[in-house]
Amino acid sequence: MNRYPVWKYVILLVALLVGAIYTLPNLFGEAPAVQVSAARASVKIDSTTLAKVQEALAAASVTPELIGLEGNSVKARFDSTDNQLKAKDVVQKALVPDANDANYVVALNLLSRSPAWLTALHAMPMYLGLDLRGGVHFMLQVDMQAALTKKAESLSGDLRGILRDKNVRHSGISRNGQAIEVRFRDSETLATAKAVVQDQFPDLIATDAPDGTEYKLTATIRPEAARRVQDQALKQNITTLHNRINELGVSEPVIQQQGLDRIVVQLPGVQDTAKAKDILGRTATLEVRMVDESTEAASAAVGAGAVPFGAERYPERSGQAVIVKKQVVLTGENLTDAQPGFDSQTHEATVNLTLDAKGSRIFKDVTRENIGKRMAIILFEKGKGEVVTAPVIRSEIAGGRVQISGRMTTQEASDTSLLLRAGSLAAPMEIIEERTIGPSLGADNISKGFHSVTWGFLAVALFMCCYYMLFGVFSSIALAFNLLLLVAVLSMLQATLTLPGMAAMALVLGMAIDSNVLINERVREELRAGASPQAAIHAGFDRAWATILDSNITSAIVGIALLAFGSGPVRGFAVVHVLGIATSIFSSVFFSRGLVNLWYGRQKKLKTVSIGTVWRPDAAVETNAK
Repeated sequence: MNRYPVWKYVILLVALLVGAIYTLPNLFGEAPAVQVSAARASVKIDSTTLAKVQEALAAASVTPELIGLEGNSVKARFDSTDNQLKAKDVVQKALVPDANDANYVVALNLLSRSPAWLTALHAMPMYLGLDLRGGVHFMLQVDMQAALTKKAESLSGDLRGILRDKNVRHSGISRNGQAIEVRFRDSETLATAKAVVQDQFPDLIATDAPDGTEYKLTATIRPEAARRVQDQALKQNITTLHNRINELGVSEPVIQQQGLDRIVVQLPGVQDTAKAKDILGRTATLEVRMVDESTEAASAAVGAGAVPFGAERYPERSGQAVIVKKQVVLTGENLTDAQPGFDSQTHEATVNLTLDAKGSRIFKDVTRENIGKRMAIILFEKGKGEVVTAPVIRSEIAGGRVQISGRMTTQEASDTSLLLRAGSLAAPMEIIEERTIGPSLGADNISKGFHSVTWGFLAVALFMCCYYMLFGVFSSIALAFNLLLLVAVLSMLQATLTLPGMAAMALVLGMAIDSNVLINERVREELRAGASPQAAIHAGFDRAWATILDSNITSAIVGIALLAFGSGPVRGFAVVHVLGIATSIFSSVFFSRGLVNLWYGRQKKLKTVSIGTVWRPDAAVETNAK
């Protein structure tokens, strides 16, 4: 009746083993570390960079506990903060001789002390939030007026092209702030142009007025279109920040909107505010321009002459200079995707670009008019431009799909795709608030949270053992298993633990023990009704199951609602709450029953069970506690 088959015990044993393995990394803590990342998206972090860091540390007699290449950064772990700070200075001098032209970001960080065998099993500790791990917090103000000005500049270029296509002659187009001004010599042409604006540009409001001997058409952005531009600018900036910061290997950065024009950025583990600003400053702008192929430009490219008027010099990755025209053909706003690929005919590595409707039309016109000429794709970072590639236009390119090739390796094609995909800022941002939370404060928060969970567990276990005797011991063991399983699941999911999450853990302990209380009381009721101990145990677990399931489903509904509609700390609480409900059902019902069955199930002539005092309805008292 109360005997589990072997396969059920195997499942429980596997769950216990997996829970222990994936919980272990959280017990080793974190060590101070130095992280070296690329200051520019075009700079590669590879084994050569690792060798430079090792040489610099060896020359300064600083020995790291562990050093290696992880993703797109080199990370070195140290035994103390003194060695960490010394190592940072050493590596900074070796890799960044000129602070104004830095290729690398050398920042302080924290790394797990987990042994290699756990890491090999992909057993990693939970990510810790800013309130537990320490780090930096920034509030960024997005310049929405600049976004509108940028949109007006884009619309003025579109209007110029449409008027040319419609053969509508004008005396000049200029931008005055966020207004586009077009001048005409006669009222008939003005009326035609106004009709074109109303038909082709639904985001603009057009008004006209005499301007001396001419007529002036003024187009401004509609209020609803302006709000749409601002919303898109904010979302694009958030996406761009995500793309750039994720490449730096910062564990679980928080980047979210706050209000209508602000962005909150939290970088857990990063202790250097200046370097964190460098990370935020890595946002890039993409531009497509035509290469100046005049004789003067060719001389300027090799340093034999001045750059022609209306052109600029930018370096390629190889270090050679390219002279490009100042006129911008396309920007990163027109790019929707960039993926590496291969040319089916030449089998060369390529970069496949996808443009939006506006970009497709512009690109088609430009490539049709410039066959045989070179087009440069330039990436701007921190005010400095670099030519990613400058291919020759072989034919008109329509349809919005562009293929870039030119003796690139597979890795270079992948890197170029990443750069182009990362996008550009739709509007500039300014840091209006910055806050640093030190690791000591985070450690204090962890200690307080750990003590609250520990003392809460001990208090509950003590009560259960005193009130329910041996069944209380079984319940306490199941509660410990529940906590072990919850931490293991959070670690496997690489969830971020915050102070509200630790509060949810303490709450889960109280909720999880409710199921065991229901089971124990059900067993007591069966014993009061005169059932045999084996029958009471069987009926107690079976009849408590429906009540346990109902109560946990209602709690889970609330947790899912918090998860769906909450944000920040609320979501952190909800994640632990929902996962804790799932683990508590498994531990309080299946695991605790396995313990009871293991202890009592093989006793055929069981006369009493240790479940505390059982009160009979006739006021007679039978003590079953041993």
